[in-house]
Amino acid sequence: MFDLVISIIVLAAIALGAGAFVLWRKGITKQAMLMALLAFVMLANAAIWLVPMDDGQTPIEAADSAVAEAEAGQE
Repeated sequence: MFDLVISIIVLAAIALGAGAFVLWRKGITKQAMLMALLAFVMLANAAIWLVPMDDGQTPIEAADSAVAEAEAGQE
């Protein structure tokens, strides 16, 4: 499920970037800059979840292992 969400976020960011470019070419700069900023924030958020940490584990893998350990401790 996480892979689907990240994929949709990245595709939406690409679409926002393309839309921002089109608006910028038409001269609508305020909305174009806001769309470009949103696309950047979305890509940065996806990168935060996907880029490995110092130990080589991604944040989502760390979260999954923490949940698994918590569930194992409850049993």
